[in-house]
Amino acid sequence: MGTLIDGKWQVDHVNSSVKNGEFKRQNSVFRNSIENKEGAKHPAVKDRYHLYVSYACPWAHRTLIVRALKGLEDIIPVSIVSPRMMENGWSFIDEYPDMITDSVNSANFIRDLYIKADPNVNGKATVPVLWDKVEETIVSNESSEIIRFLNSEFNELTGNDLDLYPEELRAEIDELNEYIYPNINNGVYRSGFATTQEAYEKAFKELFTALDKIDARLEAKEYLVGDRLTEADVRLFTTLVRFDLVYYSHFKCNLKMLKEYPNLQRYTKALYNHELIKPTVNLDHIKTHYYYSQRSINPTGVVPLGPELEF
Repeated sequence: MGTLIDGKWQVDHVNSSVKNGEFKRQNSVFRNSIENKEGAKHPAVKDRYHLYVSYACPWAHRTLIVRALKGLEDIIPVSIVSPRMMENGWSFIDEYPDMITDSVNSANFIRDLYIKADPNVNGKATVPVLWDKVEETIVSNESSEIIRFLNSEFNELTGNDLDLYPEELRAEIDELNEYIYPNINNGVYRSGFATTQEAYEKAFKELFTALDKIDARLEAKEYLVGDRLTEADVRLFTTLVRFDLVYYSHFKCNLKMLKEYPNLQRYTKALYNHELIKPTVNLDHIKTHYYYSQRSINPTGVVPLGPELEF
């Protein structure tokens, strides 16, 4: 992987996101939004936007799920990178199964989009990327914000009134997100990318304390908040569906497998089998990316054949 410095790609010889042994996720670079209002810089219209994602990335996966739940497949087309991400970052040059190449910018790498949007850009070239074809720029690369405006701003076009962030549940959703993100969503990364024993053990203990807490919360409950699917479920699911497949072994999150948590396993299985969510899950891309690409953790790049999942 590498970093853009003043628009130039620099290959990282060490993980620049690790400081003092602890993994620190970098902030997103582009933070604009789509708005359904007159005079908006990025108005909610059909076929103006293009979504770039990886099936493997849990942050990008959030946007794919919300896109499906909100019926936006015909409104916002998608490109899907190869799971094999090496020194040039996310790419379209691999011809890996289930990829969808870039029909808008003919980019070879995700970093090409960042440079086109800002020739002097600094930071990681991450996914998701939501591209505005009229302005020829990136609207946003922050998944938590993308799923919010996908949820609300295109309803007049789709007639889809599903609300994943309802007003009466927002305070509870926000509170859960603020707990789950550092301890579970990013907790697995904080464990896997830690370079000191102290940093690893701290992240590991916080992760499993949080998993215990959320498993207890889901006792006799179908969803995290209220009796309906919300963005809190989407954000948690993308980590849980990867847990036994890659985080347990690859990231050394091996106190317990997800299937040993009765409520979390039931909950994950139900979401996985949701008719609109299941097509967004590509287990091959997920496993291939982590084991093949992350050579600082798995130097050989050998992708394991197991485990068998109980979804």
